[in-house]
Amino acid sequence: MKNGYLTPREIVDHLDKYIIGQTNAKKSVAIALRNRWRRRHAPEELRSEIMPNNIIMIGPTGVGKTEIARRLADLARAPFIKVEASKFTEVGYVGRDVESMVRDLVDIAVNMVRVEKGRDLGEKVAHVTTERLLDLLVGPQPPIAKAEPEAGSETEPVEPGSGTREKFRAKLLEGKLDDREVELETPESQFPVVEIFSPMGMEELGVNFQEMFSGLMPKRTKRRKMVVRDARKFIMNEELSKLVNMDDVIAEALERVQEAGIVFVDEIDKIVGDHSKVGPDVSREGVQRDILPIVEGSGVMTKYGMVHTDHILFIAAGAFHAAKPSDLIPELQGRFPIRVELDSLTAADFERILTEPKAALVKQYQALLLTEGVQLEFPPAAITKIAQIAERVNQETENIGARRLHTVMTKLLEEILFEPPTRKKKVVITAGMVEKRLSGIIENEDLSKYIL
Repeated sequence: MKNGYLTPREIVDHLDKYIIGQTNAKKSVAIALRNRWRRRHAPEELRSEIMPNNIIMIGPTGVGKTEIARRLADLARAPFIKVEASKFTEVGYVGRDVESMVRDLVDIAVNMVRVEKGRDLGEKVAHVTTERLLDLLVGPQPPIAKAEPEAGSETEPVEPGSGTREKFRAKLLEGKLDDREVELETPESQFPVVEIFSPMGMEELGVNFQEMFSGLMPKRTKRRKMVVRDARKFIMNEELSKLVNMDDVIAEALERVQEAGIVFVDEIDKIVGDHSKVGPDVSREGVQRDILPIVEGSGVMTKYGMVHTDHILFIAAGAFHAAKPSDLIPELQGRFPIRVELDSLTAADFERILTEPKAALVKQYQALLLTEGVQLEFPPAAITKIAQIAERVNQETENIGARRLHTVMTKLLEEILFEPPTRKKKVVITAGMVEKRLSGIIENEDLSKYIL
């Protein structure tokens, strides 16, 4: 880690723990992330001129595009959101407008900054929460009794009931009272949830009816019973909202979004229409036109204030089975100057996917069956056979990449998962068992289309 931020090499090394192959895509993403840090440390007169190089990842389904996005969220250290392009509709149609991705990104940033500020105040909040829980469990702490000292004697003030309180404190901190029920005052919702359908979207209105009328009407509370475990979370949030200055949180969150925000737009190929004027494809090209100004750089109004998208990094991904990247409108193509093609997966890749990643599929199934007391083993020959079958089915039917491994593994282990062996505590899956279990399905091509 250099200067407190991951270098491109370290980012690729981290992605290698979860994603097999796709070196070019990992490099492009790593450089883009590091450039965020480089821009912030560039001379001030140049900083506003350095625009992010948006990336579009092209490759068949199941090769790691979405997984790269998932793992980037752990590394970004910045507001990050993954959205599906297929969920958006052109302005004027029922559905979500594209500006909602920026509004959601701002919400994520506000929560991120609030959590960080809360972490700094953690000790103070924890102390106040413990005292309030003790008040609920043993009653409020009585005032310290000050006895009149006799002449010539030194007497410490006596705190009535302190022994009981301290015993409860010790039990509370050890978690022994987590299931004890307490009763506390909670604010009562005075206003029903109101949904407004408008082209602007509810977020744009920035209207919070609760806040608007809270000054006009007295706050109402109601007593609720809950266990200490839940009460602790409720009180901590309540105390945190008192201590954290939300104006500072919002200002910092808006700056982070504008300077370091990242939006991952998945399934971008699904908004490539066939230029039809009717039917479900009618608004697809309109979505492209709506996304264009956001990617180019424009102002989006959110409930926290105006956000400028000029320096937000956009990473798009799509399989492009039924369309080509050149079918996107030319202006949008120009806004994604870095194109990365991801490779189709081979049997050798499948072997590595089954065993190498931190959360490899084989390890997942071993962990699942270990809960039943069954130890599952896969010799290398069995792993190779599973990989070969997955590749063959992908070639003969639809190529769904590494997702095929889920189907093959579930079919292979179906009987063991349905009824785990009670006597045998160790099950070895051999290459012969794999062949016997799956060969019949592979031979019948019509059947394999539905099962595998």
